[in-house]
Amino acid sequence: MNWPVLGGSLAAILVLAGLCWVLKLGRVERIASAEDAADAADQSLPGFVTIGAAVGADGSGALAVTDDGRVAVMKRHGARIAVREVTWNALRSTPGGIVVETGERRFGSVALTGVNALDIRRLAPQLTRV
Repeated sequence: MNWPVLGGSLAAILVLAGLCWVLKLGRVERIASAEDAADAADQSLPGFVTIGAAVGADGSGALAVTDDGRVAVMKRHGARIAVREVTWNALRSTPGGIVVETGERRFGSVALTGVNALDIRRLAPQLTRV
């Protein structure tokens, strides 16, 4: 066995792993707060002014609404938050939380773990008044 070559290869792997760790490559970031989700929706969608936002318990998805009934769904895409506007019909309640079917193959569906229908009603109370 060629030990110097093996040792050099191992050293190169460790250096690359350390570089990836420093640059935070390969880490799955979370959507940290409802404020982060609201900011992302407001900046990404023209005329979107968030009045309420909810983030799933695992931080992988979020939802924001406006006072005129517009809805935005978010998920992490690398270091940034990807945002899509959806209709209310795209939201579906499941035992694990809310699932948003975007209808876009590339964006896919987004799960808001631990968020329920009551949480969604609290986001936009003016939309549920009789």
